[in-house]
Amino acid sequence: MYFQHVYDKSLAQASYFIGCQAKGEAIVIDAKRDIDTYLDIAKQNNMKITHIAETHIHADFLAGSRELAAATGAKMYLSDEGGDGWQYEFDHTGLKHGDVITVGNLTLEVLHTPGHTPESISFLLTDHPATDKPVMVFTGDFVFVGDIGRPDLLEKAAGFIGTQEKGARQMYESIQRFAALPEYVQVWPGHGAGSACGKALGAVPSSTVGYELIRNWAFQYKDNEAGFVEYLLDGQPEPPKYFAMMKHLNKVDRPLLVEVPKHSKLSKEVFLQAYHDGIKIIDTRNKADFAQAHIPGAINIQGNNSFATWCGWFLNYEERFILIADESQMDDLTRKLMRIGLDNIYGYVEDITSLGIKTESSEIIDLQAFKESIGKAHVQIVDVRGENEFKSAHVKGADNVFVGTLEKNLSRINTNKEIVIHCQSGDRATIAQSILARHGIKVKNYLEGMKEWSEKGKKVVQN
Repeated sequence: MYFQHVYDKSLAQASYFIGCQAKGEAIVIDAKRDIDTYLDIAKQNNMKITHIAETHIHADFLAGSRELAAATGAKMYLSDEGGDGWQYEFDHTGLKHGDVITVGNLTLEVLHTPGHTPESISFLLTDHPATDKPVMVFTGDFVFVGDIGRPDLLEKAAGFIGTQEKGARQMYESIQRFAALPEYVQVWPGHGAGSACGKALGAVPSSTVGYELIRNWAFQYKDNEAGFVEYLLDGQPEPPKYFAMMKHLNKVDRPLLVEVPKHSKLSKEVFLQAYHDGIKIIDTRNKADFAQAHIPGAINIQGNNSFATWCGWFLNYEERFILIADESQMDDLTRKLMRIGLDNIYGYVEDITSLGIKTESSEIIDLQAFKESIGKAHVQIVDVRGENEFKSAHVKGADNVFVGTLEKNLSRINTNKEIVIHCQSGDRATIAQSILARHGIKVKNYLEGMKEWSEKGKKVVQN
């Protein structure tokens, strides 16, 4: 058996290439959209991708299953569980609980494991030349290392009212099925630490059934359904805005993108015309460079591992946008964006000083200035971290306005006061500062944030 774990750090998303070397056949589970990765693996190992599978209709990334099928001719094997409303709307081979996929000398048994979503399935792999006992289970967003999938996304992100408690109870039943698997079976989940699909995902890529029975919080509640449901639904992070669109696009027929597109470097004239027409500018530079000088109205979303997630909060799927980035970054940034379906890049520019636009700077304050602003009647302290982070520890008197929903909550920013914002370590506060500036609201940014504040032994409160 050939096995390769393919991990996208930008979305903390795992996919899997599993092959039978004797027959030269392979299956890909939960493919990302830039499919050249899998084509290269197949070529390097003299294998043909014959099967493509998904664990469920994903909400956090745009699956590349259809692109991969178009490029290889492989069949797609997708869940037909979940009942009405939870079916894929394009051609595929449907899977039900107990079905078996055969890939050369390998078999993958389908387990219906609802909870995260009604149609969720897992794949129990047996490598028959080695053993007739299962050796791996691919759990998607069902069981993670140290956590389980959240059942509230359908309600919070996609608007399916009344589904989260039902999903939590389905998850309780599903973990009983998981607990009955042999303890030696390796667990390969769909996500790792940093994903918004759970609240306490582990950083290691895989586990075993036995380890999860001991370590995973969910199995400490396996005889307490009420406590399980309460704990599972409490304290989940804010689901990114783009999740609803992913749920839709992964279900319906849609245009395919089988190659990573190349984007044009814009001339000064083309850029200025687009800029004056109101096109959105995403500045991917370092937050310190952005603070020193940036184009008025630009949004600073640094080109790091969180780039796509934050773009998904502030870009919609109809508007075109321009990136400020080095040419050497464009392939990486394009891949990150296409993984959540943000394909409308108009082009990019590298040097903002060559555009003939008067730049602006952002006001950054240090620890002492932040300390002096606390408790002042003429100052509003705004913490732009998530709600759970804020409840865990925050500066006394601060207001919590999560950066992802900031534009919907501008009324909570008191423009009659001096405004000081912060987050944990500056990235989100810089996004917030640039968003507010677009709306004509100038603020001060305590860039070092709660990280420095806590390290310096300053007081925090909880609620």
